[in-house]
Amino acid sequence: MDTPRTLPSRPRSAAPRTHAALRCVRRVRDAVTLLPRGVAALALAVAGRGGPARVLLGAGPPAPRPGAVRVAAHAAATVLLGALSLVLAGLLMAVARGPFYGFVDQGPYDHSWGGPGKAGAWLAHFAVSVPSSLAAIAALWGVAGLQHRLTAPLRGERRARWVPPAVLVCCAAGSLFVFAFLRQLP
Repeated sequence: MDTPRTLPSRPRSAAPRTHAALRCVRRVRDAVTLLPRGVAALALAVAGRGGPARVLLGAGPPAPRPGAVRVAAHAAATVLLGALSLVLAGLLMAVARGPFYGFVDQGPYDHSWGGPGKAGAWLAHFAVSVPSSLAAIAALWGVAGLQHRLTAPLRGERRARWVPPAVLVCCAAGSLFVFAFLRQLP
């Protein structure tokens, strides 16, 4: 009786998962810091210091040197994306309290989602906040990737033609979200 040969199983390493998790954290961190980096890069570009401005935009110094106007335009677009990422980070912080609703709100739960009991309210807020938090993190990831693609010419790379319109559409959508949010406040 022939048995098929199988390779001995090796224990799975946690390194690839850790590496992916670190990449995710770094990319979200890059998205959240886009606004201050963009403002600083814009100030440096206007002052005629394009090299440090390119470094702040994530382009690095070794590529061919673009003009100060081009660096300033990329910095201004980064400021717009930074404002969008600030909105997304605020949304993330607002919904991140959902899993801890029972600790945050002491009741009564008669008119809260999932109420009138504490367990139902906690479960309802958990069920809404976890997917919303993941969506906000994914959107921050996407904003960081969009900014990286936007600054490709500063690194001497080709930029896809869809990137500038996508930046404008994303920033317009973020502006509409903020406008709608502010209109609903009393």
